[in-house]
Amino acid sequence: MPRQARLDIPGLLQHVIVRGIEGRNIFRDSVDRQYFVDRFSNLLQETDTGCFAWAIIPNHFHLLLLPRRIELKQFMRRLLTGYAVTYNKRHDRSGHVFQNRYKSIVCEEEIYLLELVRYIHLNPLRANVVPDLASLNRYKWCGHSVLMGGQTLEGQVVDEVLARFGRTPEKARSKYLEFITDGLEQGRRPEFAGTAPKKDFAGAMPNAPEFESYDERVLGSGAFTEQLRQEQGLRGRLAAGMKLPELMGRVEDYYGLEAGRLGERSRDKQVVKARDVFCHIAVRTLLYSAREAGSLVSIKRSAASHAVRRRGEILAGQPDAVEKILS
Repeated sequence: MPRQARLDIPGLLQHVIVRGIEGRNIFRDSVDRQYFVDRFSNLLQETDTGCFAWAIIPNHFHLLLLPRRIELKQFMRRLLTGYAVTYNKRHDRSGHVFQNRYKSIVCEEEIYLLELVRYIHLNPLRANVVPDLASLNRYKWCGHSVLMGGQTLEGQVVDEVLARFGRTPEKARSKYLEFITDGLEQGRRPEFAGTAPKKDFAGAMPNAPEFESYDERVLGSGAFTEQLRQEQGLRGRLAAGMKLPELMGRVEDYYGLEAGRLGERSRDKQVVKARDVFCHIAVRTLLYSAREAGSLVSIKRSAASHAVRRRGEILAGQPDAVEKILS
């Protein structure tokens, strides 16, 4: 059966898994690993891509990414191609380094973010790369040690993750470590890698949403999956592109606002709602950057990015808003 096209939309949290060709090692030593990490960090910063978790194993690696400005496939092409060329040259070899197609799974952020951070950061322990949790705390080739304060990686999202565990760094790290420890007995989580049968997804986690709409490319509720499918369809029909001023006018018309209101610094509830929807469509559907969208409606990139990610709250009670605005 033909493989489905990836759901590759900026602003979505994505779990990426890359394996070596024929299961071979893709990191032979610390020089390979350091080159990969340096290249990875530079790309995160250059492309405004957020990384919430990462782990390097000799024959594969995991990334938890939030591309904000470019599509995931562009980011991964640059990361993998550059590494493969250097790897082959350094080890005097030729041919493929990675499996031809990396795996990416779109994840519903608020439900699965922390679970995926834990799953990915425990990967070196499950793979017996490190013997115990104390060693994992110091393991250089995993984002866990960054969250624990043992090293830094420019581009890794630290404060936003730790803030979910406590108000101070010390308390947050303590609670985060408890959370990691609680996951030691969980073992492999096939649902997080997109390999669990459909019937297993509903019981993947405590309080997991019903998977009334199933898609192996998605880890999330049925409503979330349907929204993604609709967005993917809209993006296909809007391939010719739409300029942001035109989108602004359409959003203002939809919400009954006077022309130019979205560009004002207003706290009016209707204006705020319309502004959030504008940012959501501009970034998710039309592929503009959060910085471009925010500048047009007088808010910072961070505020525009936050609006993009609050999908459920923004579109609650108006499921057809995007379709109607763009039709």
